[in-house]
Amino acid sequence: MSEKLDGVIVATALPYAEEPGAPAGLRPDLDRYAEHCRWVIENGCRGVGPNGSLGEYSSLTDDERRVVARTAIEAVGDDGIVVVGVHGVGAHQARGWAEKAAEDGAHGVLCLPPTMYRANRGEVIHHFTEVAKAGLPVMVYNNPIDTKVDLTPDLIGELAQIENIVAVKEFSGDVRRILEIRERAPELTVVAGADDLTLEALLMGATGWFAGFPNVFPKESVRLFDLALEGKLDEARALYEPLVAAFRWDSRVEFVQAIKWAMDYVGRYGGPCRPPRGPLVPEHVAQLEQDMKRAVESLA
Repeated sequence: MSEKLDGVIVATALPYAEEPGAPAGLRPDLDRYAEHCRWVIENGCRGVGPNGSLGEYSSLTDDERRVVARTAIEAVGDDGIVVVGVHGVGAHQARGWAEKAAEDGAHGVLCLPPTMYRANRGEVIHHFTEVAKAGLPVMVYNNPIDTKVDLTPDLIGELAQIENIVAVKEFSGDVRRILEIRERAPELTVVAGADDLTLEALLMGATGWFAGFPNVFPKESVRLFDLALEGKLDEARALYEPLVAAFRWDSRVEFVQAIKWAMDYVGRYGGPCRPPRGPLVPEHVAQLEQDMKRAVESLA
């Protein structure tokens, strides 16, 4: 029976340590990363997602990407699930990453359509068909902002017919799609992809949240998720409203830098990013600090 890819799965940020000989002078800090994976699981999250956009997969070497996934799998052990990002320019690359994830013991994979190329419908279907051949449960990732490919509900309905495709991470920003996806592919798990639309998505029937800000607020994020699924709307909204200004940074261009900065703000370790991502500009820091201050004070 395929693993159900639902619950709160953290798109884990990747910490770096300074090392002169490493790419951009930064190497993945695997000890810190393993501790972070364990920390979010211990705080109630169901799983982690290494090698996503937030994990800066596109700035890693192939060897680094493989060892990051293995580190997450080993750190989580039997206490949660690991859904490895297997994004690739072509189907052969994405399938190769999916096969490696299967070899390493992942519970599932998260996959974008072809990256760096605006694929047509047939190419998208071929891409996911190949990835699914690796045998792991596949979470299809719709992020039309970054990929310029929109996995519309009718296309998702077609992809749902492919064996091993079990879930969709919806990041279009249009919560109306959740109901349509559920109509066209009732067997698929719909996963909220944008932190600042999480409550809305869960109320429309999403049963997963592949999330950025649980890197910062894992326990509170799980509480929000549980309240929404239990139908306790007043309590969920009271928790959500003071957090949502911070959560909006998950949908901005600077989301990786912002979430790492927010981790530093609450006493965790976020640290720097590899190029092409540079530090936040002062205006962004000022706004993010204000948003985080409100969020933290609401949880005190």
